[in-house]
Amino acid sequence: MTAPHSLTLADASALIAARRLSPVELLEDCLARIAAVEPRLNAFIRMTVAEAEAAAREAEAEITRDGPRTALHGIPVGLKDIIDLAGHPTTCHSRLRLDHMAERDAVVVARLRAAGAVFPGKLATHEFAIGGPAFDLPFPPARNPWNTAHHPGGSSSGSGAAVASRMLPAALGTDTGGSVRHPASHCGIVGLKPTYGLVPRDGVFPLAFSLDHVGPLTRTVRDAAMMLNIMSGGRADFTRDLNLGLRGLRVGFVRHFHETDQLGDPEMGAAIEAAAELLAAEGARVTTITLPPLAEFAAVNRTILVSEASVVHEEWLKTRPDEYAAVTRRRLLPGLFVPAVDYMHAARRRTQLIAAVEAAFAEVDVLLTASSMDPACRIDDTEAVERTYPRQARTPFNVTGHPAITLMAGLSSGGLPLSVQFVSPSFTEARLLRAAHGFERASPWKDYAPPLDG
Repeated sequence: MTAPHSLTLADASALIAARRLSPVELLEDCLARIAAVEPRLNAFIRMTVAEAEAAAREAEAEITRDGPRTALHGIPVGLKDIIDLAGHPTTCHSRLRLDHMAERDAVVVARLRAAGAVFPGKLATHEFAIGGPAFDLPFPPARNPWNTAHHPGGSSSGSGAAVASRMLPAALGTDTGGSVRHPASHCGIVGLKPTYGLVPRDGVFPLAFSLDHVGPLTRTVRDAAMMLNIMSGGRADFTRDLNLGLRGLRVGFVRHFHETDQLGDPEMGAAIEAAAELLAAEGARVTTITLPPLAEFAAVNRTILVSEASVVHEEWLKTRPDEYAAVTRRRLLPGLFVPAVDYMHAARRRTQLIAAVEAAFAEVDVLLTASSMDPACRIDDTEAVERTYPRQARTPFNVTGHPAITLMAGLSSGGLPLSVQFVSPSFTEARLLRAAHGFERASPWKDYAPPLDG
């Protein structure tokens, strides 16, 4: 049998239900994998081994007696360390929160716990989900498992690294300007940002109240759908349409995002074009459509994000500014100086941008766009990190709140993942996941893994 840590969530779940794999065996193998590769990746801030082992033993006993509660029963899931896990610190990767202790689970964690999930640890993030990879914090930054000299994407950096490296089958991240989809893009996995409000944010440290989302990072689209089934409170079975395929699906290709708004790296552009060709070959009807320029979405996102973040951080920025990493402080401080009139202009323009995307969905079922414009840069190249971080097409869908998913679409000549993004109308995650699964199933990239064992 495949080593348990290498199994997808869906495969591990099926073996557990068939009594061919126990939750204890799965957890023990994941912990052995963590011991082997974590020192190179810095994905974890805190391990919660004793609790996870107790939960796995409890899950094993219950499954032996009664069968699994849900498809996640006995599955290890990592948590970005801005998400509360009862009885453990939620540090936000910051010295400002080292003494914080979560009194209760975040709502989304409570849902996963009730489903039988097991929590082996808290995962690295960029400080308060807004900094960059920083070396002046209590914990080192996570690294990219495809090449540990490179950036894994952020801010859910530990979540991306842990899942891509096969330390965990799934993890939770948060996404305010693309922070689930960015590490998914750079680490060659699946990152899903659900519709705004579909997954509750109670117990998640806020960055920007009207832009924040909680989403899963997994190795396959099916795994993401299975996670969303629980995270959304059982609103629907998001796996139901996965196998419907791409035939007849109307795909709007937003070429101008990577062709003119921000000229993408040639290899990234070629991967996105190849994805469009594959969709058409599988029976989708692909047409080119135009949305407002990326710069407009980015300006609205930036104005709203820093304004709302300044409300959260106002007191600390005034009284404890030196305790932030330099990059975090630099990104937060402008929010204190944004005039209310600018925030209101951004809010008004936001409604117009939402309307423009809604109008596009009157003509197509899903959108195909770039995610990142470049493969991951070196993590220690501050200039390259600052230059490439905003070169992406993820923030438009934080502004509009539409669900979006990113997945692997190739490898660069340097051996780093390339990616694409799909977007659908609000609360049509089943359709979005169908499109992404259709692409994933027809492409070879789902079978690629970082060369950590080589």
